[in-house]
Amino acid sequence: MKPRLSLLTVCLLLSACGSPVQRPDSGLQPPATWQSPHDTSVARTDPQWWKQFGSPELDRLIEQARLGSFDLAAAVARVRQARAGTVIAGGSQLPEVKAGANANRQKLLRGNGYSQLDADSSNKAVDYFDANLSASYEIDFWGGKRASRDSAQLALQASEFDRATVELTLLSGVANTYAQALSLREQSRIAELNLANAQNVLKLVQTRYDSGSATALELAQQKSLVAAQQRQLPLVQQQARDALISLAALLGRPVQELQTGVEPFDRLHWPTIDAGVPSDLLSRRPDIARAEAQLAAAEADVKVARAAMLPTVTLTAQLGSGANQFDDIIRSPFYNLTAGLVAPIFNNGRLSAERDKAKARQEELLETYRGAIINGFADVEKALNGIRGLDEQRQWQSEELNQAQTAFDIAQRRYQAGAEDLLTVLETQRTLYAAQDLNVQLRLSRLQASIGLYKALGGGWQAL
Repeated sequence: MKPRLSLLTVCLLLSACGSPVQRPDSGLQPPATWQSPHDTSVARTDPQWWKQFGSPELDRLIEQARLGSFDLAAAVARVRQARAGTVIAGGSQLPEVKAGANANRQKLLRGNGYSQLDADSSNKAVDYFDANLSASYEIDFWGGKRASRDSAQLALQASEFDRATVELTLLSGVANTYAQALSLREQSRIAELNLANAQNVLKLVQTRYDSGSATALELAQQKSLVAAQQRQLPLVQQQARDALISLAALLGRPVQELQTGVEPFDRLHWPTIDAGVPSDLLSRRPDIARAEAQLAAAEADVKVARAAMLPTVTLTAQLGSGANQFDDIIRSPFYNLTAGLVAPIFNNGRLSAERDKAKARQEELLETYRGAIINGFADVEKALNGIRGLDEQRQWQSEELNQAQTAFDIAQRRYQAGAEDLLTVLETQRTLYAAQDLNVQLRLSRLQASIGLYKALGGGWQAL
């Protein structure tokens, strides 16, 4: 008995020794810096990145989304599933202990007896009671059990990173949709102002037409412009309502329950931007971290598949007792120690195919990991490039808007004085409205570019 116990102890010690899981190598070298110019100060992560936009209403909507989103709740449930999987996989690292108890009564109903029964015609019934405690353990000679545990733990990490990715996508979607809703509300306001302005000009043209100073063509042209403005207004209002419906869906509630304030669009402002260096992205983006964890789990799965092709040794120890009387059940104890060896000989290639399948899965996830890294770099580059281009556009568009307003004011005064024709007024009207609308669109694009950069960087930063 003593040598058996010593062997079990050695096996437990061997199974407890395992090399730590190494971070997989993608074979890609991150660039030293981003192509697009940006602030080179050191970045700090900011988990509540949306607060940098200075909108209490957005803060409130973000909180509602985190509590009400069904997609996020499903991701959290997947994390719980993966956590339970680690417990299941880790259970094989220690012996399995079971306890059992049985009560048996045999009675011959008629006849002279049956050889398989203890009861016969001279004995009305036979009672038997037994209890046992057993422990079994499969020696992890080849590291398959450890690899299975590592795979489950890495799958848990991947599910946690997946939850973070879902949350980041959700919150950036809320911020984008809220900014869009505010911009459409602002565009609707501008459309209403331009409609009122076009109607005022129409009154002026009508007065000049009635006095014989304007032609029927000029009157028809202005009426056409008023009709076009009236057509544009319900379109923008419809788009604003659609944005609110999308926002409510992200929050996990019907639009009838959505409550939004009257925050003006120009209150939203974008923060100072700093993207750090490309190498930081590997540890900041949850989707890259998820792909990395999945690749590491696949490497562990290959070890599991290889170990399944090798012999397994199982040790079993049993302690029990039995008696014909329940009061005597513990008076006849016994023990039993066994060791078993099982080796696969022929399985029609199933085990080798499982190994090949695991290796192919590992190769697939390696390419997925590389793709996630490259796509992450591209997302940041696009966001930085977009911000730079939008800043330059807005600089010149502000001048365009100022000059369009000046031109319209001058043309309207000159037409009222009879020194200018209506065509000039119409052109300056269209130019002014287009410039006002474009100003709102560029501001929305600039806000969304900042949100996109937050998302591309993995969730936020604070510039020093």
